[in-house]
Amino acid sequence: MRLLYLTAGAADMYCGSCLRDNALASTLLARGHDVVLAPVYTPTFTDERNVSSGKVFFGGISVYLEQHVPLFRHTPWMLDRLWDSGPLLRFASKRQIKVDPALLGGMTVSMLQGAEGHQAKEVGKLLHWLTHEPRFDAISLPFTLLIGLAKPLREALDVPIVCTLQGEDLFLENLHEPWKTQALDLIRRQIGDVDLFLPVSDYYKTFMSGYLGIPMQKMRVVPLGISLGGYDAPQGGRDAGSGAKTVGFFGRIAPEKGLHVLVEAYHLLTQKISMPLRLVAGGYLGPEHNEYFQQVRARVRTLGLEGEFTYAGAVDRDHKQALLRSFDVMSMPATYDEPKGLTLLESMASGVPVVQPSRGSFTGMIEKTGGGILVAPDDPEALAQGLLQVLTDPSLASALSQRGALGVRAHYSVDAMADAAEAAYATLNAKWGRRDSLRRR
Repeated sequence: MRLLYLTAGAADMYCGSCLRDNALASTLLARGHDVVLAPVYTPTFTDERNVSSGKVFFGGISVYLEQHVPLFRHTPWMLDRLWDSGPLLRFASKRQIKVDPALLGGMTVSMLQGAEGHQAKEVGKLLHWLTHEPRFDAISLPFTLLIGLAKPLREALDVPIVCTLQGEDLFLENLHEPWKTQALDLIRRQIGDVDLFLPVSDYYKTFMSGYLGIPMQKMRVVPLGISLGGYDAPQGGRDAGSGAKTVGFFGRIAPEKGLHVLVEAYHLLTQKISMPLRLVAGGYLGPEHNEYFQQVRARVRTLGLEGEFTYAGAVDRDHKQALLRSFDVMSMPATYDEPKGLTLLESMASGVPVVQPSRGSFTGMIEKTGGGILVAPDDPEALAQGLLQVLTDPSLASALSQRGALGVRAHYSVDAMADAAEAAYATLNAKWGRRDSLRRR
């Protein structure tokens, strides 16, 4: 099957959606499918071999200039190559640029207008490239924020359009008015232009059906999957040694990921347990969240925990795996209904028990793997009790470790993700009368 996957670059950030898209494309390529993974906005940044193409569509500089300076909506394509080049986009992506929904409302609406928006020239560039490429069997959009491309792509190429659903509601909910209402209206009006939606979890399938009005029969879940290389779970459970126990956090440093909740829970935990403890956080910190992180650090100092807290920063794959293995228990107590939960899979694959709020995709993920404890959301006391159970009951910790490692391998591998994707595309091709196109080449 020949597939075009558009994937949204996230500058120099390790982005869960980018990692997922790259892992799926890589696995489908290994299975013999002809897959082109094409970045939009910026080149992608992954912690595995990057299989994306060098060409970036809707280059972030062009999109910005066309939004704010009418002249650039009409500049020759040849001239646009100057600021659409990979090196310049990579250079720009290393600047401290705030990716803040509150500042991007107008651009979001314009992009949702597709060929009628300020970035119509970029739509034309994509269509021009596609007409000179061998025909694709399907085109996949990375999220509904690009649903404005569905109609022009379908009309020009007569191919089915697929759209992944992987967390865009958080961005949409943080848009300011009138942009939020306009964006949601534009997405809902274009649901019919997409042939199949692929949510990344059962939770998100149900949620997005209500949130955007997507018919349930137009959705098939393609669950998250991770490449398991380097995630070596300890045999027979984790070592219950006598050193300081590490409570870990790994994820983007942002209010919605809940590091501040974990700090409060950790403080309560120190009052319930006599063993030495430390709190270690790792993950990307964007400039828009510097103030938040400084508030977290200030709270750590106020609670007298500064000597026990370490921020490991953003780390590559090898260092991430080593960091996760150093945790005795991991928690990312998100304050919203997270649709993905990639960090949970990575932690459990490493044999690290997790303690998570019972919300979003976390509930189903932990119930399916058996690798963690669910607690009440937004409740530091409940979280502290969950952490206490894991840290003071070696047999429980060992059981969670083993079940989690096995559960991820059984349900959330890249092969399981690719199996689900192939099954979804098979139903799509059957509907379009292209039953032979799924054959591996």
